[in-house]
This record gives sequence, structure tokens and C-alpha cells, in this order.
Amino acid sequence: MTQQTKYPKNILLAVDGSGHAFAATKLLGDLPLSSESLITAISVLIPRHAQFSTSLESLLEQAQKQLAISQARIQTEVIAGYPAEIINQFAAEHQSDLTVVGAKGLRSTLGILLGGVAQQVVEYSCCPVMVVRAPYDGLRRIMLVVDGSEHGLAAAEYLAHFCLPEQYQLHLMHVLPPIYQVDFITQAWPTGMDITPPIPTENFEARLKEQAEADQTRGEELLKSTQHQLEKYGIEATIAMERGDAATQIINYAKEQDIDLIVAGSRGLSQIQSWLLGSVSRKLVHYAGCSVLIVKTPPEQE
Repeated sequence: MTQQTKYPKNILLAVDGSGHAFAATKLLGDLPLSSESLITAISVLIPRHAQFSTSLESLLEQAQKQLAISQARIQTEVIAGYPAEIINQFAAEHQSDLTVVGAKGLRSTLGILLGGVAQQVVEYSCCPVMVVRAPYDGLRRIMLVVDGSEHGLAAAEYLAHFCLPEQYQLHLMHVLPPIYQVDFITQAWPTGMDITPPIPTENFEARLKEQAEADQTRGEELLKSTQHQLEKYGIEATIAMERGDAATQIINYAKEQDIDLIVAGSRGLSQIQSWLLGSVSRKLVHYAGCSVLIVKTPPEQE
């Protein structure tokens, strides 16, 4: 097993009194953090809600007691401002290597899976963000999404150095692109009043099959190479591959396997460079029924 430096070391935890924030605190307490790690728990005091200052300090005291089981150093702070802005600003200024937030705050509407603050934090944070959903019963089953992008590789590297609990199962998941049938291509083929390009029907099914086989081969190679890379760090993983819409397949697999945490890169292979978060990652954060860790590539690596 290769010696590794365990991360995260500088953790920012947002505390707001919600059940999801409580679950986030509990999850951090379960991680085997060392004495070199620092957890900074902050509560944000919105200027027009100054009367809640004492309540926020009480919430931080509770979080500190809850985290007492961890070997990490704990510090707390109440900061005035607006939550998402303060959380991301604090993470940037203090060079956090992980921000942990609850999926929804106290004011979130019922039926909404992601609160506005968590959404803004994960969209614009400069560091990896873990969005924790309640109820939390332990971190036993983890899924790493593998897509071959530089952000996916960064997620695998981050997880390889992560302070994983002693008892866990890791699943490596890759989703192959969907195969479109000839009749679907025919219906979607562009037409107009000027020039209608010919529909490429000759040997079209054969080419689709060839493309599907090539995708299958690349997917298997990607999963095996990632599996071997993780083994160098003493991490064993089972592999799974599905075909179809990426976010849908990942979410369905997570539900079937009772996954506790999905780990994914912030963007995939086909994302526009100016987008901070890819469509698949965004859907996972919004619609997955479990906690999600989005790993962002540092700006200097973009």
C-alpha cells in the first residue's frame, strides 16, 4: 500500500440548525481525521436578523460538542453577511480543501431537494463541496463516477487521499452514451425548405453497433485503470457500467445499491469551459437521494 497524505486537512462546515446541517456535522465526526486537520464551523448572521446572534453561537457550541469525538482541531465563528457569499469567500481566503454544507436550510420549501444556499455554494466554490442529506446513518457505501475527463481524474485522486472510514464499500461507476435507433435519427434529421441533407442510412446500423462496441471497450479500460490506480493506495472497488442518460443511470444505481455518498468531478468531457459546474454534476446535487461530493479542479489546473 502506497503511503499517502490524508485529506481533507482544512475543512469548512456550515452550521444553520437544520436537520441536514446536523447530518453534515455527524458525517464529519465519523471521518478518521488526524490532529493535523482543522474543522472550522461557521454560522452566517444575516444583517437583518441580528437578534439571532445568540442562537447561532449556541448552535456552534452544539456542533463543537458533536465533533469532540474527532481528533481534528475545532474552531467556531459567527460571521455577518449572506450565507452563500460568506461560505465561498471564507473557503477561498482560508484555502479550504473541503466545504461541507447541508442540502437544505431551515427556510427551504418542502419538496425541494436542494436549498438555494447549497446550490450557490456548490456552483461557485473554489474547492470541493460535500452536500449532505439527512437522514444520515453512516458512510458505508460510496460511489465514484468515472468519465475519463480531467475533472473525473481529479475526483479519483481526491478520493484516493480522502480520510475514508474503516468499513466501507466503493463502487466505480461509468455510464456509456445512449444508442439511438435509426428511426429516431430519421425523425430528428434536419429538414427545411432549402436543402435537405441525405439521411445516412447505408450501413448505418452497422456503424452504430461499431460505435457502441468502441464505447464499451473504452469504458471497460477506464474502469479497470481507475480500479488499479486506487489499489495502489490500498483501496478496493467494484466496477459497474450502464448505458443511457448519465445522471439518470447514476441516480438509479445509487438508489438500488443504497449508496451513502456519490463522488464526481465538477465537469465532464463535453462541458463548455466557462461553465463552473457540468450538467451531470448539477443534476446529481439536485436530484440524488444521498449525499454528493463534487470535486473541483484547482483554477491553476484549468
